[in-house]
Order: sequence, then C-alpha cells, then structure tokens
Amino acid sequence: MLRRPPNLSFLIAGTTISLLLVWWAYRPTWFEKIFVVSLPSRTDRRDAMSLAAALSNIDFEFIDGVDGSTIPNNALPQTPAEGRPSDPTVGAWRGHLNAIQEVVRRNLTSALILEDDVDWDVRLRDQLHDFALSSHGLTQPLAGTGRPTYADITYPTPSDTSPTLLPDLGFDSLPVTIAPQGSPYGDEWDALWLGHCGMHFPFSDSKLIPKGRVVQSDQTVPQLHHLWTVSDSNDLKEQYPNHTRVAHHVQDGICSLGYAVNQRSARKLLYEVGLKRVNAAFDIMLRWFCEGTGDPNRGYHNCLTTQPSLFQIHLVAGPKNYNSDISDHGGGEQEERTEVLRWSVKMNTEALLDGRIDLVDQYPDVD
Repeated sequence: MLRRPPNLSFLIAGTTISLLLVWWAYRPTWFEKIFVVSLPSRTDRRDAMSLAAALSNIDFEFIDGVDGSTIPNNALPQTPAEGRPSDPTVGAWRGHLNAIQEVVRRNLTSALILEDDVDWDVRLRDQLHDFALSSHGLTQPLAGTGRPTYADITYPTPSDTSPTLLPDLGFDSLPVTIAPQGSPYGDEWDALWLGHCGMHFPFSDSKLIPKGRVVQSDQTVPQLHHLWTVSDSNDLKEQYPNHTRVAHHVQDGICSLGYAVNQRSARKLLYEVGLKRVNAAFDIMLRWFCEGTGDPNRGYHNCLTTQPSLFQIHLVAGPKNYNSDISDHGGGEQEERTEVLRWSVKMNTEALLDGRIDLVDQYPDVD
C-alpha cells in the first residue's frame, strides 16, 4: 500500500531537484581553478575574456603576463650557448610559469591555464565531458581484469613488439574501465593540452608515446574544409570523415592556447621548465616535457589532447598586427572570426547577452 510522503519529503525532493538543475546550468569544467595569462596593458582582451566567461558561467582569475624586457639575465635559468631568447619569448615563458607557480603555491589539485585571446564553443561543458570519457578509455585500467591492463595495448609505453598502428577505439563503444579516484579525466595524466594551433597523431615509430586513439562523431566539429592547423600536415583532415573528433596522446603540439595541469605535474613543470635551461618558446618546452625530448631531455610525461582543440584563437576585426604581442602576423586588415569553432561564445556575444537561442554557426554544413 502506497502512502503519500510527508511534506518534509516533498521539500527535500524539491530542493534536490532544484540543486541538480542549478548544477546542470553552472556545472564546473572539472578543474579546481582556471587561470588566464594576460598582460595588464591588454585591457581589450581582459574585457572580452571577462564577458565570455560570464556568459558561459565560468569563473577564472587573471595571471599578469610579463614584459620580457623587465626580466634580468640573472632571473633566467641556464641559457643556451646562442644566448638569451627574445624578450617576447622570455615574457611568455614567465607568464605561464607564474600561473604554474600559483598552482604549486596554493596546492591546487588541478588548474586550467588559458591565453587571453582564446574562444570556445557554447557546448564546452559537453565537450569536456566527452573528452573525460575518452581519457578514461586511453589511460584507465580495464575493469574486472585483476591486473592493470588497458584498452590501448601500447599504454603506458610501447614495447619493442607493439604494433605501430592500432584499431581506433570508438567513443560510443568504449570498454568499461576502473573509475578514476583523483580527477574526472583519469588518475595518470600530467597535462591535458586542450588548446593548440596544431597537433599530430602519435608517430608510428615513437618508442615512448602510446598510439591509441578514441574516435568520436561530433557535430561540434566543422566539416573538413573548415579545419585549420599550422602543422605541416593536418592528420585529422587527411584520415577521417566530416565531424570527427579524435582524442590521443600529445605529439608535436604547437601553441599553448589552453592546457590543464595537476599538482604533481605543476611541480614537475616548475622544476623542468622553470629551473632548467630556457632555450625555446614555452609551447615548445611543454611539448618536450610531454614527449620526453628536447635539450635537456625532460623525460616523458603522460599528456593527452584532442583534435580539433577545444580552445581556439579569436581574431578581432582590425589590423592583423594586433593579433599577437609575441610574433608578427603580417600587415593588412582582417574580419572578426574564431577558427574552427562552430557556435563560438565570442562570435555570439550579442545573442547570448539578449538571451536568444538563434546562435550563429560560423561554419555551417554545405552539401
């Protein structure tokens, strides 16, 4: 016989449902902190980032970028024989190290570190959720095996008898893995390189980098002719059909538009990239850190990425030389756009401010 619950039960149930709805609208991006590295003088970018984050219900904190000319030689670790890197390179390096230093100093469990000119899709939280599941498939032990075995048979490092190419892991049919204990993205990652200008799939002859890929049909990815990269080739465009997203381990990453670290890896980066030799741009040293290459060899670390990346460069209307405080982007004028993102937050600012749902798809499908 069913009885009507007392009023208190109704109140508890109603409160629980309300809290769940609030959590869904404001659910976190699964990092304890988000930092944005930004020169204080770039008030235009700070305004844009503050507004985009507010429209996305994202909380972040600025980390002041650094003018490299203000950093004396004795504040740099050992420099290469060819001398001190350029001031813009030194400034960008120090800005990112300041963010990583904060992760260590505050003992944060994890942090997402972004450049101040990035943009993201309005569906970012769903994308991060899917990336977390892909990360499980690549790095979490399989459930019920009794010993650590993985869907990617080349993980954690390939053996001499490992195949050079593996069958893809389908996102919709990922194996059951042991639930992570420390992070929604898994327990073993050192960096999640979520914003880049180009990335390769792991090379077949790599002796350190696992070869596994998680392949997903994803309508947030534009058709192939819209994909862009500064790499010498576009692996995703050349190997997969329209609307495909691939999660894999880092190989030849370019641009540190957005990446996540945890407390363990932040300490390693502060030592490896902050206290050893500075002989390249920060994104190159992050690549060396991940791949276990470079001079000095920084040892292999477990870094994951996705193609296309979730964070992309937003280009404002006006002179092209406004695009960067580090490198020359040429002369002439440009129209406002964000590469690769379909429902960009910054390109839909007015609609989001007005509460409209008629968002503009920058890269709609064509027959």
